[in-house]
Amino acid sequence: MSNKRVVVTGLGIISSVGNDINTYWDSLKNGVCGIDFIDEFPTDNLPAKIGGKVKNFEPEKYGLTKQFVRKQDRFVIYGMAAAQQAMQDSGLKTDGEDQNIDPFRLGVYVGSGIGGFETMVRETGKIIEDPSGQWISPLFIPTMISNMAAGQIAIAHKAQGPSIDVVTACATSTNSLGEAYRAVKHGYADAIIAGGTECATIPIGIAGFANAKALSRSENPKYASLPFNANRAGFVMGDGAAIVILEEYEHAKARGAKIYAEMVGYGNTCDAYHSTAPRPDGTTQAKCIELALAEAGFDKEKDNLYINAHGTGTKLNDAAETNAYKIALGDYAYKAHISSIKSMTGHMLGAAGGAEAIATVLALRDGIIPPTINLDCPDPECDLDYTPNTAVESDLTIGISDSFGFGGHDGCIAFRKYSE
Repeated sequence: MSNKRVVVTGLGIISSVGNDINTYWDSLKNGVCGIDFIDEFPTDNLPAKIGGKVKNFEPEKYGLTKQFVRKQDRFVIYGMAAAQQAMQDSGLKTDGEDQNIDPFRLGVYVGSGIGGFETMVRETGKIIEDPSGQWISPLFIPTMISNMAAGQIAIAHKAQGPSIDVVTACATSTNSLGEAYRAVKHGYADAIIAGGTECATIPIGIAGFANAKALSRSENPKYASLPFNANRAGFVMGDGAAIVILEEYEHAKARGAKIYAEMVGYGNTCDAYHSTAPRPDGTTQAKCIELALAEAGFDKEKDNLYINAHGTGTKLNDAAETNAYKIALGDYAYKAHISSIKSMTGHMLGAAGGAEAIATVLALRDGIIPPTINLDCPDPECDLDYTPNTAVESDLTIGISDSFGFGGHDGCIAFRKYSE
């Protein structure tokens, strides 16, 4: 089977720093922190009181009716909104006079690390109060299951091609994009709506991650998510959705599509080490990065590399990730431009990799490396160029985004600056 070129033709985002691509990118370039005190439910007795919650979200802006919103979990709603943006941006149409793609050649690879968390909690509460189950919503199952974001997006856009819900914890949307890339590259689809969506910053989510010793308990929201900082003490939860349209190059070119970047590589490995802790020496994470860069044709002599790091701000991840870059890149690791946007967005869990892929694509397009904010006390173990505090301009040629999830799931995707 011949290999085809894969390009990015549409982007969509819902996040704590913006609900459209321009706002999101402006926020990242300018070091805007979207983390704040949570005000939608009481946090007095919770171990963490801050998060990267979505703000000023208006579903109707994305064509979502009040009836639809009332029946869906927020992870689906956010995913639908991001997908609507991305599809509109791409110009793809599956029907009507301006149809430009066969519905059976348009797929949806949209995952969620948890799925309908709010729905699960609400309906579980009902059966605890009344074990007969008579008050459980008939929509419980189709609202809660994690594939429903992909399903609803497919319905909305008449995407009748391959459809998959990847669930690999914090690597979910990186793996979604990687698998979508392979499907387009090897001819199984002409375009795929790919990414992830999550809404897990709720009391039980906060308690669960905090009791697993993963969350920052800082009460200063603007100085809490501290990737690669010696003062880091855990990640900050964030919500949202990120969608990327991946399209076969000749198909995109034939219809005159705008092209953001070319996707050129994907690596996928497993730590096979621990359910929550990353492999400390970084070897399996490094292999994942090496695979993506090898497929991308990375050349240390010619390429100017940007790495959008997983960079969670946990003690274990940031040190292991730094090791991984040194193993994968050797001395070049010290030349690479690296940053973690989780310092601004918080950790969007299953949506994180998609949000970070978008940042990588835009960094390549504009030649701007978004900063790692609050990096005022670098950890000596994390001694690479993590772009502290202020964006940097550089003529980038290639960018990677990596993600490492609970269960040891490692994903890395690579993009090149677009040229015909």
